[in-house]
Amino acid sequence: MPTFAAPALAVFLSCTALGHIAFPAYFRTLVPAWLPAPSIIVAASAVAELAVAGLLFTPGTRTLGGWAAALLIAGFQVSHLDAARHTRTASRFLDTAWGVAARLVVNAAYIAWAVAVAAADAGH
Repeated sequence: MPTFAAPALAVFLSCTALGHIAFPAYFRTLVPAWLPAPSIIVAASAVAELAVAGLLFTPGTRTLGGWAAALLIAGFQVSHLDAARHTRTASRFLDTAWGVAARLVVNAAYIAWAVAVAAADAGH
């Protein structure tokens, strides 16, 4: 695993956290309707992303950060799987069957990235 993989994942998570802060209305639309308090979920996920990014930026906590990132991103799969239930009534491309499939694949790649960072750092 290249040495820049962990810091790059940290930057990615930092940027997505900032997206949650800058565009909370959009991110609230991704929270499944059956979950309570979408605003709190969006804010909490931004804080969690920043905390995990901090772990990834710090060399001594990168293994933990990689596993935490994998778990955090896996938790976001709930949103993508829930969207799969509503593809017939989708109004946005990302909510169509193709869009949801793409979201699931991309999110799986992010999880693999995080696991690779954790595994590579554990080997050091």
